[in-house]
Parts: sequence; structure tokens; C-alpha cells
Amino acid sequence: MSKKISRRSFIKTTSKASAATVVLSGIPSIVPASVFGKNAPSNRINIAAIGTGRISRVYDMPQVWRHDDTQIVAVCDVDAHRSIDAKVLVEKYYSEKLSKPFNGVSSYTDYRELLLNKDIDAVIISTPDHWHAKMGVDAVRAGKDIFMQKPASLTIKGGRFLSDEVRKTDRIFQIGSQQRSSPQFRYAAELVRNGRIGELKKVYVGLPGDPSGDVEIETPVPPNLNYDMWLGATPEVFYTEKRVHPQVGYGRPGWLRCEQFGAGMITGWGSHHIDSAHWAMNTELTGPIEIWGSAEFPKSGLWNVHGIFTTYAKYANGVEMVVSNELPNGVKFEGTEGWIFVTRGDYRVTASDPVADENGVKPLDASDTKIITSAIGANEIHLPVSENHHRNWIDSLKSRKQPIAPVEEAHRSCSACLLHHMAMKLNRKLYWNPDTEQFKNDDEANSMLSRQQREKYAVKY
Repeated sequence: MSKKISRRSFIKTTSKASAATVVLSGIPSIVPASVFGKNAPSNRINIAAIGTGRISRVYDMPQVWRHDDTQIVAVCDVDAHRSIDAKVLVEKYYSEKLSKPFNGVSSYTDYRELLLNKDIDAVIISTPDHWHAKMGVDAVRAGKDIFMQKPASLTIKGGRFLSDEVRKTDRIFQIGSQQRSSPQFRYAAELVRNGRIGELKKVYVGLPGDPSGDVEIETPVPPNLNYDMWLGATPEVFYTEKRVHPQVGYGRPGWLRCEQFGAGMITGWGSHHIDSAHWAMNTELTGPIEIWGSAEFPKSGLWNVHGIFTTYAKYANGVEMVVSNELPNGVKFEGTEGWIFVTRGDYRVTASDPVADENGVKPLDASDTKIITSAIGANEIHLPVSENHHRNWIDSLKSRKQPIAPVEEAHRSCSACLLHHMAMKLNRKLYWNPDTEQFKNDDEANSMLSRQQREKYAVKY
């Protein structure tokens, strides 16, 4: 936002949700250095969490508050109950850590008001996908660094705008592609890049699936939820709890299965696995040139993201990628001299993550065990090492050096996912120019690079 915009014009009226049910902004209390150890307040990074649902509570905030050189000073959610819950959660953690009462967390229901707080250095964005690009652009323009849950955007045009704005403002941005901080994914990428399976020919990406849902009826909007703002730039549609998130508890939210707010597992998990594939393929800053495939979509019901699908992509280097939810969950690299398969094993972020469990799948496997027991020589390709994704981001905030999953790489992996989604929708071969980020001689496909937006919350390209 322009610095000339007044506070009154910057902050719009939200809804009944931000009435007396929640204390909005306040000045965060900064805890004295003596109670946090050697990290002086002037050196500690003040962080705010925007979107305080399931992934924020169980993963993003705990992965940040555990470090003494950071402090979560503010939380924000358009659901006032969730904003207050987050405040209580964070203050409880710090109270237990300090062995004394702590009440230094401000609570917001409008992220734009939070961004005006000059005490906040960086934000964690853990909102639904349709808010990522808009919120990210507003945050970097307000001078905040960002950790953002994947995917980078709901549209390719939105992702391009986000990447350009982050780099223009010289902010630090880390996407939540935490597989880059998993040793088996890094090692697999190094093995592929160093020719352990010969010349790479094919990449197989296996993703989880999503079920369709029932028809839902309109219900009253809870008074604690600013539903208009939750919808953001997407079209107005009636409220039903299964479209948004649970009003009791923090189970898997329904918006993940609605195309209005996300693209389904092709971006939900595809952003992880295709990013890992790009890392090994050395195509992190480009994308495919041809994409085709098909998918089944629900014919009725509220949840309408893709079901069973298989899509294909060809890259300029000749490598072909196959993406399907009928393949094992993970990434398989097939070369002229063998193959490597990598997956998460039993590691999960949330309780609902589909992991290997006890089905015998190894986190790292190969056609020959010698492939995955070989050492990467001193003069071979070594990829950046990160042992913890959030810690890597925090270190980047201090050094001002790029983190392991920066914004352009985030945009490119998200773009590839969205290209596969477009191929599902159009059910024909698409020809993509990754340099211009346009389809060749295809007005219909190019019209899908952005979506119609409600002016009130639109991303201004």
C-alpha cells in the first residue's frame, strides 16, 4: 500500500465479527532480555501469525516460538474466536516457558491493521490459498518479511505479481515447501543432479486424493466470522460451515476441497512434490513447455476439486513428468542407469497427512542400493543445507541472504501445478512458454492465468 494512504482509508470496515467480541490491535509487550536469555530485545525478531487455523497452531507458530531469538507478538484471523484462541495459545506457551504470567500478544481480525504495527518485523501467512498473493503483496509493501504456506498463489498471474513485488521491495520470503529441509529430498536431488542414475528421462509424482462432498444448504454466518473478508476477492457465495472451516475444533477445513479457494491436491501436495522434482531436475526457475492429461471432477456436491487424475508435462531438456493420484505418494526419478524414489516416510505435519506408516515404503529407495549409499564428492554439485525450514527462514531474516525456498522458486513450482490443473480442465494439450508465461496461440488457456476478482479485495496488478 502507498505510504500516503491514511489509516482511515487503509482500514475498511470489516463486519460484525470484529465488534466487541475481540480486542483488536494493541502494542505488544516486549519481554526483557533477562527472561529470554542472551537474545536482547533489539536483536529479537517480532513475528505475527496471520491465519490461525490448523496448520498455524500445530506447525507454523510452534516452529517459530521455540526459538529464543524470535517472539510471536501478534495473531490475526477473520474468525474472532480463532484469533482469541491463538492469543491464548501463544501466551500459554510463553507463560510456561517463562514460569510467569505473560500477556504480550495482540489480537486482530483485520490483517491490514496488523500490518500497520511498526513493531512487527515479519509475518507468517497461513491463510486459505485465495488470500496468499494479495496478503503477501500487502505485507512486503508494509515492510514485512514473510513465511507463507504453499502454494504461492491461486493463479499464475497472481504468483508472478507476488514474486515481482517481493524482489522489488527486497524482503525475505520463504514458502512452506519444507521438503527442501528434509535430508532425503536434498540427497535425492543431489544424486540425480550428479548423474547417479545416468541421464534423467522421466519423473513420476504421486499425490494423495480428495473425496467429493454432499450438497450443502445455506446456513447463517456465525457472528464471530467476517465471512465477506474470508471470501476475499472470490465471488460471493452462501455460507455453510463445510465451505469454510469447523466452528468447533481445528479439523481439516472444507475450503481445501472447493475450487473457488484452491485447486485441490494438485497444488495442495503438488506444490511439495513438484518443487522437489524441480530441485532435482534443475528446473527451479522455469517450467514445462507442454502439458496434457485428464481428470474426473465431481458432478454434484459442495466439494468440487479434481478427483482421480493423470497429467503429463514435457520440459525443454526433454524430461517428461507424470503426475497422478494413482501413483505412490512421493517422487520417482527414472534415468538411463536406474531410478530413485523419495517420499516423506513417516514424517507428518498434521495428523491427516497421508504418510507411509507401516506399508513398507522407504523414505529413500533406488534400483540399486549403491546409488543411495554413494557419497557426494567435494567437486560435485552440493545443494543448500537446511535442517529446519522455519529456522532457515529466521536465519535469513538476520543475514538478509535468500532462504532455501525463495519466492521465484515458489512461484515456478506453483505455476507448474496450476498448468497441470488447467490441462485437467481443458482436457487437451497445452503449449507453454515459461519465459513469457503465456500459452502459445491459445486465448482460452491464457484467460485462465487469472480469475475475476471482487474489487473490494482485488490484487491490483
